Amino acid sequence: MASRFKCVWVTGASSGIGLEAARQLSLFTENLVISARSKSKLDELKIQLQETSSVIVAPLDLSNSQSIKAAATFILDQNLVPDLVFHAGGISQRSYANETSIEVDRRIMEVNYFGTIQLTKELLPRMIANGGGHFAIVTSLVGLFGYGVRSAYSASKHALHGFFESLDIELVDKGIASTLICPGGVQTNISLNALQGDGSNAGVMDEMQTQGMPVDQAVRRMVNGILQKKKLLIIGSPKEKLGVLMSKFFPSIFFKIASKQNPRGSVKL
Repeated sequence: MASRFKCVWVTGASSGIGLEAARQLSLFTENLVISARSKSKLDELKIQLQETSSVIVAPLDLSNSQSIKAAATFILDQNLVPDLVFHAGGISQRSYANETSIEVDRRIMEVNYFGTIQLTKELLPRMIANGGGHFAIVTSLVGLFGYGVRSAYSASKHALHGFFESLDIELVDKGIASTLICPGGVQTNISLNALQGDGSNAGVMDEMQTQGMPVDQAVRRMVNGILQKKKLLIIGSPKEKLGVLMSKFFPSIFFKIASKQNPRGSVKL
């Protein structure tokens, strides 16, 4: 069977959703570019995946503008123009807004928002010249509504929605499309590696993660939605999906329920 893509680029490929996406998307592309900060982890992943596609390691740090530019130049100079970019790189937060330093707010926005859109802008001219392409952006359910101990994280995800929805409207005639992916609790280490208000790692697994959807199942739904060119994917439990509807149609009720939740626990209605 012919590959669906000529080249797929996955960020955040060293762990969690990005790692599993690299594994699953390797079955659909001729060339797979994998990026994260850790070159050693990427090299290990390359060995695992090189039998299913040609794997190119492109380390990058989403908080470093020069690193992003260098990675994009490295790939484009090899005449590899991605027709799918899976943006999974990012960091989370577990701290109350009034206890979070502005430096942490800026770091989360730098990585999750500015790093993601810089890589997008580095690639866009060649993608347009190549006939278009697809961006799949892992945001979060808290990209659709705010939630406790995630103020900066939620803000960064809201920003991604605004950017990529606008991009779609502007460049639809150029063949550019996006899929915004909003997962709820998924079994990854995202809460373990989340930043606290002082910038240190939280080092604690949330109940929402430990009891969340298995990462392979969540990513399978993401890949299926991308292949169907969905604009918005909401991936979560029935309670989490109900929360999305309530936040949209019954915001006052949603606020009352959300404000009584343990923000590091499972969703209780």
